[in-house]
Amino acid sequence: MPVLEPDTAIVKVLAVALNPHDIKGLDYSAAPGAVHGGDFCGTIVALGEKAAAEGRFAVGDRVAGLVQGENKLAVEKGAFADYIEVTPHTMVKVPDSMSDEEAATLGVGIATSTFGLYKELKIPGGMQRLNKADGDLDEKDREFVLVAGGSTATGTRTLQLLKLAGFRPIATSSPGNFDLCLRYGAEKVFDYRSPTCGADIRAYTGNELEYAFDCIAEAETTQLCYNAIGRAGGRYVTLEPFRDSVVKARSLTIQPSWFMATQIFGEDIAMDGVYARTANLEDRAFGTKAFQVFQTLLDRGLVNSHPVKSMPGGWEGVIKGVTSMRSAPPSGFKLAYKV
Repeated sequence: MPVLEPDTAIVKVLAVALNPHDIKGLDYSAAPGAVHGGDFCGTIVALGEKAAAEGRFAVGDRVAGLVQGENKLAVEKGAFADYIEVTPHTMVKVPDSMSDEEAATLGVGIATSTFGLYKELKIPGGMQRLNKADGDLDEKDREFVLVAGGSTATGTRTLQLLKLAGFRPIATSSPGNFDLCLRYGAEKVFDYRSPTCGADIRAYTGNELEYAFDCIAEAETTQLCYNAIGRAGGRYVTLEPFRDSVVKARSLTIQPSWFMATQIFGEDIAMDGVYARTANLEDRAFGTKAFQVFQTLLDRGLVNSHPVKSMPGGWEGVIKGVTSMRSAPPSGFKLAYKV
């Protein structure tokens, strides 16, 4: 049983979901002895004094969120355990209409999409536009935003948020996932495998695209996004280090950056190489606001979960699932496990 701190909660885990980070952590910066996993849904069984005083959560609430698993600095913090310690600023209360497995897909997606859109991509209006969430804006304010990998869990969450905030989200995916992207808010979807994909996006956007969020984070998608961004340039954000050889061609007009969802904790990240981060309280403050805003959208029934495939086997199934993702990553859905 984890130790309850004044500003944390203890959650009995009901379901967990798998993410690409679960593979990357093991392969690139393993932390022997640490609890693994990030996404969870569960029930609060204890609240620290400070966390309880905030009034957002109570013992018995069904919640979803993320924790920083595979953490060398706090080996007990990870989602793949019966009871976990959670910072309430990265949790939301789950509506009754959502299953445990569906709710388990929320945490990482919320953190990644909000941090990418508002902290890194810096799309106009910030999260204030989400507070309206009615899309009722002048045409001149409805900027295009490209989501490369629109059928990923981060992609569908990002498309939803963009649509609610009144932007004109466009996406890339395989043709088999076009309907999924459209269902989650994309105005138009392009086949990323088409040799004219970048040019097609430039034509559709009148050569004025300024913002690209790359959820795939490969050299090919970086190049695609750079080909799609309009003549005046803009911003490009992705989830892994990008290749300098790709971005240097438009270094004067496009500002690239990359980030990790775990930055939202505002704590030190003791991973190897370029993945290491020092504590940043501004990131923690941003995370607090982002999850509170998302809670209002959940309460209003304006957002739903990424498609989920419920898998059998409990914790043994989780271990098999993490292994299987190396050779057969899911497409258009997320693997989740009742535990």
